[in-house]
Amino acid sequence: MAGGAVLRALLTRCPRRLAPASSSVGLGKCSAHTDLPVSRVSPPWKTSPVRTLQLCSSLCAGHNKWSKVKHVKGPKDDARGRMFMKFGLMIRIAVKEGGSNPEFNAALANILEQCRGKNMPKASIDAVIKGAEKAKAGTQQIYEARGPGGCMMLIEVLTDNNTRSHQEVKRLLNKNGGALADGARHNFNRKGVVVVQGQRVTAERALELAIEAGAEDVQETEDEEEQPLLQFICDMTDLKNVRTSLEELGLQITSAGLEFVPHTPTTLDQAQLEAASTLIEALNDYSDVVRVWDNIQAQS
Repeated sequence: MAGGAVLRALLTRCPRRLAPASSSVGLGKCSAHTDLPVSRVSPPWKTSPVRTLQLCSSLCAGHNKWSKVKHVKGPKDDARGRMFMKFGLMIRIAVKEGGSNPEFNAALANILEQCRGKNMPKASIDAVIKGAEKAKAGTQQIYEARGPGGCMMLIEVLTDNNTRSHQEVKRLLNKNGGALADGARHNFNRKGVVVVQGQRVTAERALELAIEAGAEDVQETEDEEEQPLLQFICDMTDLKNVRTSLEELGLQITSAGLEFVPHTPTTLDQAQLEAASTLIEALNDYSDVVRVWDNIQAQS
């Protein structure tokens, strides 16, 4: 786990970000500003009768201090082992839901691609798949929670003991300034998300690619090594088509799958970000937790 000094250093760094803009593209009703500079150009599709792209700050807030804080641990030392453990849990869920053959299980195929992208050994991947077929059936749960500063969280858990997991998640939340909270899920939409490498892709070109691929939105973020990524967000039913279209457009896919995407972000100041980061790290360190989703946006 990163030390407080490292965390504070990351929080106070000036992030590389796109110039802010106050206008949005498309037919979306979101009135919030977006970080993508769409107001700087007059794209030809603006007057076109075809389906247009929706942009709002709730989906374009990834490229900021918070994205770097969330990735502070990175795939190093014991954190690498924890990352592989999380992949193992995700594989178990995918095998449970769709079988062990990735040719007939798109969710498993997407997870395996992520594993290979993070250099998870093939032998380890094969062992997890075989173990998932024989393992005791686990239960997948989503816990709703409120964190520091009023931020909302969804905590995805895979467990063979619901009581134990519920008590431990509740304890971790209470210890780190959070609490279980019904209704947090209303702040998120279940969406398809295709992540591609973002080197040498301008904001204007990202918008064009999103429209060409049939995506609803695009946001810029970074991986744990501060390499630029683009996240193309689409309806769940369009995930496969958007992924195929982006591949045909020459983009390198990093991952693709279903995610909880926040539509109502909560802005936190630096102290609240530190507290939220501590809470999320504590939750992620619990072996039953697969992933924590949040609606946090760093204060400008």
